Amino acid sequence: MSKYLITGGNKICGTLSIKGAKNSILPLMVASLLNESISIIHNVPLIADVYTMIDILKSIGCKIDLDDHVLVIDSSNLTFNKIDEGYVKKMRSSIIVLGAMISRLEHVEIYEPGGCAIGKRPIDLHLNSLRKLGIEIEEGAIIDCKRKEIIGSDIILNSPSVGATENIILAAVKAKGITRIYNAAKEPEIEDLQEFVNKMGAKVSGAGSDFIEIQGVDKLDKVEHTVIPDRIAIGTYMVASAITGGYLEVDKIVRPHMEPINNTLIKAGCDIEYTKEGLILKSPKKISTINFLKTDIHPNYPTDMQAQMVALMTLGEGKTIFCETIFENRFMHCKELNKMGADTQVISNHICKVNGVEKLHAAKTTCPDLRGGAALILAALVGEGQSEINNIYHVERGYENIEGVLNNLGADMTKI
Repeated sequence: MSKYLITGGNKICGTLSIKGAKNSILPLMVASLLNESISIIHNVPLIADVYTMIDILKSIGCKIDLDDHVLVIDSSNLTFNKIDEGYVKKMRSSIIVLGAMISRLEHVEIYEPGGCAIGKRPIDLHLNSLRKLGIEIEEGAIIDCKRKEIIGSDIILNSPSVGATENIILAAVKAKGITRIYNAAKEPEIEDLQEFVNKMGAKVSGAGSDFIEIQGVDKLDKVEHTVIPDRIAIGTYMVASAITGGYLEVDKIVRPHMEPINNTLIKAGCDIEYTKEGLILKSPKKISTINFLKTDIHPNYPTDMQAQMVALMTLGEGKTIFCETIFENRFMHCKELNKMGADTQVISNHICKVNGVEKLHAAKTTCPDLRGGAALILAALVGEGQSEINNIYHVERGYENIEGVLNNLGADMTKI
């Protein structure tokens, strides 16, 4: 199995260009099932989860061509109604295939999904919401879904789940009548999905707020779309520059998407200047502690950037308390960071204390999950000596060629 070898001590400096968002491209790929035609998607990140989703779509009959970072999906003929267990166990987000497939087919079977072990992430919100649209669902090792017609309905989510919001949109786009989602997720990726399906001819409004309305249509058409920049990948590389005392220019961002992350980095002492399309980050001479950081739903601080900020605060001047409100098992990286000389204490499933130290050192560590693996890379960039990071398939699920990107910015990083 592959691993990373990283020799710390080099500043991360230069210009960064990032492809589309992992959390956006996957639902867009699934949404391509709805138009029974051609979908052309630009700015596609070449990450493991995209290849897994390609395999899923091919397995049910889609024709797919990926050239550089342009993905062409022909969903005109679906030949199979069941998703193979091996595919869905690889990633949690595979559950969003359900909404689009049941929109196309009257009978769909899908296994319980897998993915990072960062928490339970129950799918009851997804299934109960689909039931309100008139879909009959039997649960077990296989989720068996049947429907005659999909009927628009008012759906109130108990919590603003991104995946459940996406599944409702995908299932309701061609439903009869109007579907209203109350307490919808407000993440930027929901806005990108709305734009994508509306380009097909759907009538979805309200994405980015907690109320979304979907007016069902009979037919959708060919679509061409460019994925939004990956705010989490950009944030990760910004932390890489900050923790090493570097300087980073990012060529293209969507400012409102980045502000929750950037505002926290400014508290840590970074100087951030917005340019016409991107931003410039100048690192502080000494990292300031941010005292308290709570993850929450957008537009608050994203859970997907918690581990990276923990890595940064290991070198802060003082103590920082992290409160994780989204997942109950998302401090697994702390134990690994402590192997590198960090002083972190996991108080509970939701609270972690980080005491800043003078320096980190190299160690042999193991990626516990996608973002936790990114945190270990960040720490290794500044640790004294050569670190070895194992289980890197987690990282490759969400970052395209992370070793190449960091080496172009001055890192000493090898994948073997």
